[in-house]
Amino acid sequence: MDGAGRLARSLRSLRPEADLKAAAIGAAVLLREYFAEHRARRHARRAPPVVIDRDPPSRFILLLERYLPRRVGLAATVFILLGSAGLGIVKGGHVDEFVTGLSDARNALANSAGFRITTVVINGRKQLSQDEVLAIGGVNGRSSLLFLDAATVRDRLKANPWIADATILKLYPGQLQIDIVERKAFALWQQDGHLSVVADDGAVLEPYVSRRFFTLPLVVGKGAETRAKDFLALLDRYPQVRSVTKAAIFVGERRWNLRLKDGLDIRLPENDVGNALAALSRLDKEDRLFSRDIVAVDVRLPDRLTVQLSEEAAKAREELFKDKKSKKKGGDA
Repeated sequence: MDGAGRLARSLRSLRPEADLKAAAIGAAVLLREYFAEHRARRHARRAPPVVIDRDPPSRFILLLERYLPRRVGLAATVFILLGSAGLGIVKGGHVDEFVTGLSDARNALANSAGFRITTVVINGRKQLSQDEVLAIGGVNGRSSLLFLDAATVRDRLKANPWIADATILKLYPGQLQIDIVERKAFALWQQDGHLSVVADDGAVLEPYVSRRFFTLPLVVGKGAETRAKDFLALLDRYPQVRSVTKAAIFVGERRWNLRLKDGLDIRLPENDVGNALAALSRLDKEDRLFSRDIVAVDVRLPDRLTVQLSEEAAKAREELFKDKKSKKKGGDA
């Protein structure tokens, strides 16, 4: 029994040491697993990317990658996108809208900064209204004085036939002054059935639609609009003829005919027109030439004047000659 008792005591005395050893072994296993997992995670983060097998790039691509600066591809992509957008704008016919939008945005910024056009002064206008002048010049409520191109406004104004010259002054921060020189309506010009109002330099101002130009002299024919100033000035020197003239007709771009108010045609020479007009004035004063029953007077020859009688006057004259002949024959008998 003693032996059995001693054995039993010995086993009880060794149990705490066995438990401590087992705990140490377990802790070592746990630490080894923890560090193994940590190394695996770090190795996974540092692992190189997966390489996919592909054909090697061509020599041209290698040269581009080697010698072109960085971000060239990005710049090229942006350029292509901008080019595509520009092509779409052009193909779609939106260029004017795009330009107008940019201009309006720029003017809006300038107006918000204090460069809005608040005062407009227009000098020299008679035929055109203020709104018409501004519309011709391209100035509107969205325009800013800062970005207003004075040269462009002047060119637009001078392109209008009524405006001979223009001066544009920008008075910062918000005043615009426009001085214009208008052309004057000088005559009515008829060509190919169309009637227009022209200036003394021949510029066509507008189609004849307003009765306010009714009293202007009438010139007819190709080239008459540019030659009318000199001829009408000469005609004014002979009021006896000018007062009864309805129209001046330019014939063959060489000489003038006159159409009088009663329908009488006067054919003037190419040269020495003044002498021919003087002779006509004298004959009308002395013999009332323009009141006679005639349809045409030809003064193209310097040494003679030819008169064409009306149909009634020609018949009357013919019958008069017949009567004279019959009376003469009767007297001879």
